[in-house]
Amino acid sequence: MSQRPGFPVKLSQTGASGPSTAKPSASAAPVRVASTVSTPTSMLLPRTASAMSGLGLDSGAVRARMVRKLAEQGVKDTRVLDAMGQVERHRFVESGLVNQAYEDTSLPIGLGQTISKPNVVARMIELLCQDAPGKLGRILEIGTGCGYQAAVLSHVATEVYSIERLRGLHEKARTNLRPFRLHNVHLIFGDGMLGYPKGAPYAGIISAAGGDAVPDTWLEQLAVGGRLIAPTITPAGHQALVVILKTAQGFERQVLEAVHFVPLKSGVA
Repeated sequence: MSQRPGFPVKLSQTGASGPSTAKPSASAAPVRVASTVSTPTSMLLPRTASAMSGLGLDSGAVRARMVRKLAEQGVKDTRVLDAMGQVERHRFVESGLVNQAYEDTSLPIGLGQTISKPNVVARMIELLCQDAPGKLGRILEIGTGCGYQAAVLSHVATEVYSIERLRGLHEKARTNLRPFRLHNVHLIFGDGMLGYPKGAPYAGIISAAGGDAVPDTWLEQLAVGGRLIAPTITPAGHQALVVILKTAQGFERQVLEAVHFVPLKSGVA
């Protein structure tokens, strides 16, 4: 998508990459740059007649059909369904794949990564929102990818920090998200294994990549009462969706259905 001139970008520093479960060193010099998207939400989805009632992929009816299918598949949270209906998924996929944008399938976004299928995105965000009476607070997303899930999260959370280790995807997400003008989404280029301590504590952490275990740094950055949703390798050797609730007494862990996500890696590239 074309970039709009004069779009404000704030720059700040984020931590260097390191071992998969190592804590950030207090003395380590920051070596990476984080870019923050900061513009008014009022420009999120211009509700013109052509945008909301026209034909083709720009039609709200296309997204409404996707939302109905999500509800039929078991997604019940109206906050999540509403968010999925507002974000135009076709604007986050490659031009040659736009006709598949609203199918319940994952699609390649380059650099060996994929955009998760709508059902998986909705399912994970619904788990994140579980038991929350209203809008979530600050959320950390591990693995920005093309920016689609961050856009959906912006509707259910007051603030979203999203970190991506691949510079090419970080830049692609910035380009994809710029026209939506989301004031509460902050994009960071850095090692997701380290989380993002500057934004902690988080009401929720959601990962788009799966590792052998959940890094200790994520658990440390999770607020008491917060939820962490991440694909993780089980003792049986299969990847499954894991929900971790942080309480004053410790952590409650729940293993759910089998999933298939790209592997969680440390460092930046």
